[in-house]
Amino acid sequence: MDYNNISTLESLEKALHDNPFSLVYFSHQQCNVCKVLKPKIRDLIANNFSKITLFYVDTVKYPDISGQFSVFTVPTILVFLEEKEYIRESRHISLSAFSERMEKLYKIYFE
Repeated sequence: MDYNNISTLESLEKALHDNPFSLVYFSHQQCNVCKVLKPKIRDLIANNFSKITLFYVDTVKYPDISGQFSVFTVPTILVFLEEKEYIRESRHISLSAFSERMEKLYKIYFE
């Protein structure tokens, strides 16, 4: 499982519509924390929440997408369920706390 790269606002809106449970990772190449966190989030989702679709938005290349979703710092993770934002994590992200929140939401949706 890997991230699907998003390059337009329209493609992200369509992706969220077509994938009822989605995670969008906002970052850019100069963010060292992001480089470390991104594969950890990918592995967490692949190993524990495999029905979630992953998307990636480069905030430097596509600032319009970031602005539309009120993302002003990186890394930012948005989790959507049926096109509605349920989880927003930014900057200092605890993997264990994020995993707990994801588990609760995942169980509600899939069980």
